[in-house]
Amino acid sequence: MIASRNIGFVAAAATLLAAAPLSSIFQQWTWLIQSTIAVAVVAGAAALTRLVRAPLWGQVLGMLAGLLLALTWLFPGGSELIAFLPTPGTLAHFGELAQGSLQDMRSYGVKVPDTTPLLFISVLGVGSVAVVVDVLAVGLRRPALAGLPMLAIYSVPVAVYVDSVPALPFVVGAAGYLWLLVTDNVDRVRRFGRRFTGEGRDVDVWESSPLAAAGRRLAVVGVVLAVVLPLAVPGMSGGLLDQFIGAGNGTGTGRPGQGGGPGRIDLFAALSGQLNQSEVADMVKVTTTEKNPFYLRFGVADDLRPDGFRVRAPNGRPVNRELPDPADRAGPGVEQQTYRATVEVSRTLNMPFVPLYTDPVGFDGLNGNWSYDQNLGVVFSNRDNSRGKRYSFEYVRSTYDPAALRRARPLPADHPIRRQQTRTPEAREVTLLVNRLVEGKSTDYDRVRSIYDYFSQENGFRYSLSTKGGTSGQEIVDFLTNKVGYCQQYAAALAWLVREAGIPARVAFGFTNGSNVDGDTYTLTNRNLHSWTEVYFDRLGWVPFDATPAYGVQGSTRSAWAPDTDAPDPEPSDTAAPAAPGDPGATAGPQADDETDREVDQGFDSTVNAPVERAPTWPWWTAAGLLALLALLAVPALRRRALRQRRHRPPVPVAAGAAPDGAVGGSVPMTVLGAEADRARSDAHAAWDELLDTLIDYRVPIDRTETPRATAERLAREAVGADGDSATAVRLLGRAEERARYARNPLTGEPLYPALRTVRGTLAARADRRTRFLAAVLPPSVLLRWRTSLGDGSARLVAASGRLRRLLLRWNPRRLLAARRA
Repeated sequence: MIASRNIGFVAAAATLLAAAPLSSIFQQWTWLIQSTIAVAVVAGAAALTRLVRAPLWGQVLGMLAGLLLALTWLFPGGSELIAFLPTPGTLAHFGELAQGSLQDMRSYGVKVPDTTPLLFISVLGVGSVAVVVDVLAVGLRRPALAGLPMLAIYSVPVAVYVDSVPALPFVVGAAGYLWLLVTDNVDRVRRFGRRFTGEGRDVDVWESSPLAAAGRRLAVVGVVLAVVLPLAVPGMSGGLLDQFIGAGNGTGTGRPGQGGGPGRIDLFAALSGQLNQSEVADMVKVTTTEKNPFYLRFGVADDLRPDGFRVRAPNGRPVNRELPDPADRAGPGVEQQTYRATVEVSRTLNMPFVPLYTDPVGFDGLNGNWSYDQNLGVVFSNRDNSRGKRYSFEYVRSTYDPAALRRARPLPADHPIRRQQTRTPEAREVTLLVNRLVEGKSTDYDRVRSIYDYFSQENGFRYSLSTKGGTSGQEIVDFLTNKVGYCQQYAAALAWLVREAGIPARVAFGFTNGSNVDGDTYTLTNRNLHSWTEVYFDRLGWVPFDATPAYGVQGSTRSAWAPDTDAPDPEPSDTAAPAAPGDPGATAGPQADDETDREVDQGFDSTVNAPVERAPTWPWWTAAGLLALLALLAVPALRRRALRQRRHRPPVPVAAGAAPDGAVGGSVPMTVLGAEADRARSDAHAAWDELLDTLIDYRVPIDRTETPRATAERLAREAVGADGDSATAVRLLGRAEERARYARNPLTGEPLYPALRTVRGTLAARADRRTRFLAAVLPPSVLLRWRTSLGDGSARLVAASGRLRRLLLRWNPRRLLAARRA
């Protein structure tokens, strides 16, 4: 028992060590504190169940119950009877947290904040792994298999992390796994005493077997190779050695604020996560000589896969060298002006990009750690981050006349940009929609405008933050069907549809101009984060198109080639008159949209100006839980009733003229011969079994060593002695069972089942109210039979597992090596 407690403690500690990689995706350590509490409760429940010598399935149930109590205490739903006792409402609350975790996974980029849904799903996962590890390491004594659930924890940050998980958490988890293996090995050796080598050595000197030593060496070498190999080999997931390489290659860690390249940062998740933040935080302060600047830009996603747009690793020249001149794109209908901007990044914006306006031509304040990718138009670093940076740069602002864009010719089919930026996954709904929209359009610009104009309020599209995020194939079809989303969905959908038309397109990320303007200085917050679409035109380059409704974006900027599709007919003045109340097109402004979103979230439909009745779901869950509980409680009573009916059969017909032993005149026939005697015996046994179950139900003691006659006489004196009919009935049942057991001819012709009813009625009358209630609702005889069956089944399972283990030991490698050596 002491050894089991020791291994159980090590299994719990190893589970927590294996969860170390989760530190790479959380901003704080709240998850570790809560996971430690949950794992400690699971380990305590396991120790208690082993203390009472519960079987393995009982230990599992105990650990699961402990995990449920820990989750109830850590994440209360408000409906608990006591702080840690769950109710059906608690389980419904857990379901809501699980659903909320899926939304948070789409909304936040690493590192994620301590949201309740994400903490719940993390603690639930770590606690469940603790249960599985304890079962494998302690219950089944297979600690090597416990590495599989531990590896499952490590696979979570590897799957969601923007780049490779640091090596240190993996080393910590591997150390916990090795600790578990060593503890189990030492315990196995101690159970067999000290090892004697047979070579005259001192028996007090413990020496491991050559096979065990070789296994440990292989385990250590395997872990070391798993850690060191990705760090040393170039091209394998940007390990530690990449941080010491002078020139970056665009890969790296991708973690904001910790160096590394931005190649795989999840800009979609980061953007939607910042938009969903409840607090407003200043991120960038920019001062520019341009009167009406376009969006401040920092990232691009141009790799469209079946699961959505992704960011390619940038590659370029250092910004302290000469940058490309965009003057080669000037021409008829294209106006270019040079401006200067100064950017101050706050401490809250931490990423391997820096914000800038399109087409920079020179930087001041950024060293050689920062590079400019001309193709993507981003400034990135593999060894630095944007936090607290202050820099200045000159840039060229290009504006386009729609006629110039209309004159642009389609790119040749073998053009590199067209080959790369027009690939789209298979989506039949998207193909049919694009074919309908571009039908009859002769130029690329007309095709793009037709698709761009489709995302309008007239076609049913509406801006809202309360919608599913993501850009996977299925989600874009859902967005085109539901027509409700925010800038992420609009930008990705427009880029996808334009690509489907054979025109290069991509998604850009940055800041709008916002509403906090002081002269020529713009203060941008997390609420001003935005995404839009860029379309490539021959000899003109990447031209921005923002399909997101202007009323939903603070500081939205529109252009002559991409106007606001939801705006009313243009007026001579730049200042539009206030719209009349109730006008569906009058929601011009972010404040109106925010009010609309709040109304929708609070159950108010602004389109009909009336509250929306939303029926609560908790009564249905409560009713379903109560019905399930009642059905579960009714199972023993129904089982008892079915057993009683199966035992009751019509009386056995007897042959006429057959007289019972000692009867006068043969008036009461008693015996039959042949097959009918077998039925009489079975009826007597069934009646006796029913009598015993009745005695168990009414808490009457039973002595299995007594004969039926002795039992009947004892019952007649003690249990039913005050009632003469009941005493006669119980003696009749005893005599029938005695004759069925020991006599050649059983007793027949007697009313056994009326006798049973008489005895049952007497016992019920003499019992208290609680005993009668339990006998009707939770019959102890049924519960006893179930416990006996479970015990027998468990014993058979243990015996079968023992036989299987002995069979497997025949093929143990150590035995085979010993046999070969002999």
